[in-house]
Amino acid sequence: MKDYYYFLGISQDASEEDIKKVYRKLSLKYHPDKNENDDFFADRFREIQEAYETLSDPARRKAYDQNLESHQKSFRYNIPPAIKTFTANKIHAKKGEEIIISWQTSNADVVKVLPFGLEKPYGERIFKITEFKDGKFQLLLHATNSLLHKTVVQGITITEAFDNDTEKFKNTVEEMFKPQPRTVANRYGQPKIVMLIWGIILLIIAAYVLFNNLI
Repeated sequence: MKDYYYFLGISQDASEEDIKKVYRKLSLKYHPDKNENDDFFADRFREIQEAYETLSDPARRKAYDQNLESHQKSFRYNIPPAIKTFTANKIHAKKGEEIIISWQTSNADVVKVLPFGLEKPYGERIFKITEFKDGKFQLLLHATNSLLHKTVVQGITITEAFDNDTEKFKNTVEEMFKPQPRTVANRYGQPKIVMLIWGIILLIIAAYVLFNNLI
């Protein structure tokens, strides 16, 4: 049974105003029109819509809460969660290439496949990778038993494949010159090549100072 409270990231005693506030925020973030109609955002947006339509209606919410409570009572909460299988049809893929993943869990009432979100305890998903990070795309399966507060995690790493060495070199160069996320060490989000050059300069200066001190 889907946990709509989990979908919206709220507690079961959340007020109507809290539900509306969270819905507005999430619907703007995941709206397909703002995310180039990406399948991931479209699926997440539908989940948010479904959760809001149920929880914003007092009668539907009451019935849902009763069903959720009944489901939780019938669930075997005394057994830790487990991941039976989590596989992908390929671990090397090109951008835009179709990937199929499948999974099966047991004794878990909350199941997530990241970066996609909440899923059924078992299933299959077909998707295309539009972007790799450092030549890799990470998938994580989380299976949680919420009463025991136990979670098991399993990952799959898909590495980027290239038609030839020229394409791989081009991709590497583009990655070196692409602006990076801002961090404490890189406050201005400078490309990797700039940070590398600064590192070399500082190393040369340090070697020069050390050499002069030894003379």
